[in-house]
Amino acid sequence: MSEATPPKVPRRRLGANGPEVSALGLGCMGMSEFYVGATEAGSLETLERALELGIDFLDTADMYGPYTNEELIGGFLKGRRQSVFLATKFGVVRGPRPQDRGVNGRPEYVTSSCEGSLRRLGVDTIDLYYQHRVDPAVPIEETVGAMSRLVEAGKVRFLGLSEAAAPTLRRAAAVHPITALQSEWSLFTRDADAEILPTCRELGIGFVAYSPLGRGFLTGQFQKAGDVPEGDYRRAAPRFAEENFEKNRSLVAALEALAKEKGLSAAQLALAWLLAQGDDVVPIPGTTKRSRLEENARAVEVELSEAELARIAGAVPATEVAGLRYPVAGMQFVGR
Repeated sequence: MSEATPPKVPRRRLGANGPEVSALGLGCMGMSEFYVGATEAGSLETLERALELGIDFLDTADMYGPYTNEELIGGFLKGRRQSVFLATKFGVVRGPRPQDRGVNGRPEYVTSSCEGSLRRLGVDTIDLYYQHRVDPAVPIEETVGAMSRLVEAGKVRFLGLSEAAAPTLRRAAAVHPITALQSEWSLFTRDADAEILPTCRELGIGFVAYSPLGRGFLTGQFQKAGDVPEGDYRRAAPRFAEENFEKNRSLVAALEALAKEKGLSAAQLALAWLLAQGDDVVPIPGTTKRSRLEENARAVEVELSEAELARIAGAVPATEVAGLRYPVAGMQFVGR
């Protein structure tokens, strides 16, 4: 694999009847919140480099910041709108404290949230609009019905859900075609394998994998729990906690050993494993650094045999990962 110029990232169809997007997207959350160290200049440089590499699938949400991530992306989009496939989300409601979270799927909230996102992003149409988390107090038919009216109005092109359960996907798809499900999937998190992914494939829904590098754990950049910077969201993430760190670090070490055999980084091997799970899978690793973006992009060059895929999965068994993927309060919002 070339170490000089990263490859032009190929394209994949998102869902059976959806659009073509870059096979790797770019998660933009960390450019505005949750992870420390981001600068606006560095983020804009990374976004620019993403387009040069053919990574045109940008992912944001109104709750990132809150709101400031959409504003950042909106500024970047000026003069570039036709070069980007733009995804954003609604439905997570922030409280006065960072840890305060709620959900809202009421039809009137869907409409007002979309108007706010369009304004901050400075666009007339959102390419892919997700419900960020399912609201158990509102029938999914009502929420998706309101989302479908945004499509009819030309304000949204395609619809998606995030962290939805299989029965919810079926009910949603009966109201309007669902182009993508965005849920966490990585070597560390394989909850989707048993029921969610087969349901997506049955219904022709593409799978967008967020946190494909385990919030950075699978990159190997963290050697001990104390390496996570003060003020970083991961300080409160169970898998990075002192009592779980060493066990999870040993799994990453096994991945690093396999990656070394192929002349890859652990991140590249983790992304290549995910890309090989099917042409309907689009990982969206987040980064604020050009160098990390280029490293990730090289994963599209990696070819893995069935034996290698099995060996990778066996080296990092998801059942051995210590700790929940979110704190207990956050876990209540997934799989609804």
